[in-house]
Amino acid sequence: MRIRIVDAFTDRPFSGNPAGVLLLDAFPDDPWLQKVAAEVNLSETAFAHPLPPGGEADWALRWFTPVAEVDMCGHATLATAHVLHTTGRATGTVRFAARCGILSATATEDGSITMDFPTSTLTPVPAPDGLAKALGTEVVSVHDTAAHIGDLLVELADEHAVRSLAPDFAALATMSNRGVITTAAAEEPGRGYDFVSRCFFPALGIDEDPVTGSAHTALAPFWSARTGRDELTGLQGGRRTGLIRTALRGERTLLTGGAVTVIEGDLLA
Repeated sequence: MRIRIVDAFTDRPFSGNPAGVLLLDAFPDDPWLQKVAAEVNLSETAFAHPLPPGGEADWALRWFTPVAEVDMCGHATLATAHVLHTTGRATGTVRFAARCGILSATATEDGSITMDFPTSTLTPVPAPDGLAKALGTEVVSVHDTAAHIGDLLVELADEHAVRSLAPDFAALATMSNRGVITTAAAEEPGRGYDFVSRCFFPALGIDEDPVTGSAHTALAPFWSARTGRDELTGLQGGRRTGLIRTALRGERTLLTGGAVTVIEGDLLA
């Protein structure tokens, strides 16, 4: 079967966030899916198979990190939609049935893809003991997110604080159910993005995820509340970076970005 590596939330290879994508006839047993994801060894590998026509979704979709299945993943959904469109398996809007509900991905005129995801609910919470020490910087505010992602959203003082983070990953792994999203406002307006972020998921075997679509279902309402704007652009990443355009639509958040297939081959196992 064909396996592809797709760089998501970017328009050029070797940037954005790479994801593995396998299109199947049906889902094999879970241990096999997990072994493939461990072998691919990217933050997520997506597995999808077509569903019978006439239902509420066109494809079933699951995502695995090297060590666990996750409830929601943006960049691997974008990568899957990109593969479906570039291989002729889909046109227009593709609907996915996933653990977090029905998601859709629509190809746009500029070649990017817009995904429709549930908006995460933010609840202010006290900073966990040791969070500032684990991050190596002072914390401005902390919010808990909805069950689909289960992250802590941590606001830092400024863009420089986010970009210069060198966390204690072992300590961060104990701070939330899934991971820690760090963010700050862009320092210089007009550079093409409104806020910055970096995301850490050591509890899922991912020290840092380069560009995290699911995190932006929480970042979009967070920064929309502060800016008064429903449409924003986020820049995420440390060594690898990518841009995500967000549009807050109440209980749904639209995430838009590009993707590039960089590797295609045969999975023989």
